[in-house]
Amino acid sequence: MKKLTALFLFLSVLTFAQKPTLFLIGDSTMANKENPDKNPEHGWGQVLPQFFTTGIEIQNHAMNGRSSKSFRTEGRWDKVEKQLKKGDFVIIQFGHNDQKLKDSTKFTNPYTQYRANLERYVNETRAKGATPILMTSIVRRDFNENGVLIDTHKEYPLVVRMVANDMKVSFVDMQLLTEQLEISYGPENSKKLHLHYKEGEDPYYPKGKDDDTHLSTLGAESIAKLAVKNLKSLKIGLEKYIK
Repeated sequence: MKKLTALFLFLSVLTFAQKPTLFLIGDSTMANKENPDKNPEHGWGQVLPQFFTTGIEIQNHAMNGRSSKSFRTEGRWDKVEKQLKKGDFVIIQFGHNDQKLKDSTKFTNPYTQYRANLERYVNETRAKGATPILMTSIVRRDFNENGVLIDTHKEYPLVVRMVANDMKVSFVDMQLLTEQLEISYGPENSKKLHLHYKEGEDPYYPKGKDDDTHLSTLGAESIAKLAVKNLKSLKIGLEKYIK
């Protein structure tokens, strides 16, 4: 009986050890937020687990304010890389904070440092036998007076596309997908995807809030659905864990 119990425990440990992990690395648009029951803000990576089966573990390492540079210099990538094993997946989505010209700890030149950082994440993921997935940044809600959605990311998404193409990396164009989403909602209705509250409207923001970058629960879930649909179509093995 003891031998059977030991065998069962060994097989359980083995099964658990073999379970793949989907790692998310990125910025605040993807990150987990504190007080999710009260806080209206959610990262799209925060709501991602509901679309996956228990056959895969999801670790969201995305963090507010991080760029492709600061995520590494702060040792956050080390924590992911040490765990990476064959059969795992890593979603890489930076850009929002790489643009910060006034912050030397975050800013990267898109065609040099930013590109080199993305390539390094890809190479180090592959070296562990895991699958990298590059994503462009989600758009900001920035409609002009004519109702046209303005691009705020400039060269950064183009560089992601170039790296994905040149290195044959699985790629999801979240810029395009979220652009289409924002436009489908329109200049006014798209506020629902973000954090727009008048004074006294939500207890979490007593003074009100006007944020066109970060996401409401509706925005996070809508974007997670787009991500999942496109991850499924990549046919890289992740699809078998999608509900």
